[in-house]
Amino acid sequence: MASVTIRNAVKSYGAMQVLHGVSLAARDGEFVVLVGPSGCGKSTLLRMIAGLETITDGQIAIGDRVVNELEPKERDIAMVFQSYALYPHMTVRDNMAFSLKLSRRSKAEIEAEVNRAADILALAPLLERYPRQLSGGQRQRVAMGRAIVRNPAVFLFDEPLSNLDAKLRVQMRGEIKALHARLNATMIYVTHDQMEAMTMADRIVVMRAGKIEQIGTPLDIYDNPANSFVASFIGSPSMNLIDGTICDREGQIVLRDAGGVDWPLNETARTHIGRDVTMGARPEHVAIIDGTANGRISSVEPTGSDTHVQVAAGANTITIVRHMRLDLPVGADIAIHIDPDQSMLFCQETGERLT
Repeated sequence: MASVTIRNAVKSYGAMQVLHGVSLAARDGEFVVLVGPSGCGKSTLLRMIAGLETITDGQIAIGDRVVNELEPKERDIAMVFQSYALYPHMTVRDNMAFSLKLSRRSKAEIEAEVNRAADILALAPLLERYPRQLSGGQRQRVAMGRAIVRNPAVFLFDEPLSNLDAKLRVQMRGEIKALHARLNATMIYVTHDQMEAMTMADRIVVMRAGKIEQIGTPLDIYDNPANSFVASFIGSPSMNLIDGTICDREGQIVLRDAGGVDWPLNETARTHIGRDVTMGARPEHVAIIDGTANGRISSVEPTGSDTHVQVAAGANTITIVRHMRLDLPVGADIAIHIDPDQSMLFCQETGERLT
């Protein structure tokens, strides 16, 4: 296996620049997930690592080799695509063996590698089937098997689960994570699904508009987002973001929003009195309390173990998550409280974290 190091990578299509000096390092054996909204440049970056897109400026190294000028076949990588890209006229066995045959490997070596990958992915009973005879999850496992047989230095995954239904996506997330643990392989994985990123990654790279917003472990990014974009993008349901002005109300520091509702803040906000900011609060840090009503229930969504409650409060709609079943009537007036020790403040102009 090998590390992947990207230094100040730039990608332009004519006058349009889509990657703006991106730098990151995936350590040997690490599972790194690139996540961000559609069009942020994550798939372009992955294709540059693979050699399917040329790099306009900067440097990409796999292990100790700079690969800027190398063809994809010379980079010792294997890529798993969203579309599976299986040959429909070939059996599972032949699909998995195809790249090895092109490399003129011996028949015995090919058979050994295909059987090894089939055992890892539980594909042995399916080796003589054709892609049309497989489910979506089975096809994706074949695509992964085709990558495994090559014993590459780096595995690249380009939104491999987006064509699967919800149940299969959860199952395949576990299978890919188990595959990583078994192979101890360097893997770089692209997705727009932040839940995939949270559950699979050793480290997450959050991208927006061709730039990296933050790199960190899943829980570090969740607990300590660098800015309001990361805070709202990572987490499901999304973080509540409330715009307002920090005020001192008879010694109590509060955020007064556009609807005139005051949200208590802790003393760390005192240095920002008079400043227009955005307060962020995770849905699990909003409580329903006894007291004077400051909101009205607009929807209640039971999910089984959790209940998601939407509350119209002032100029905002606040999402609350309770890890229990609640019987709450839509339209009822209630009192809600945001834990000031769990809330965050962001600059309204730049989005950067203040506290």
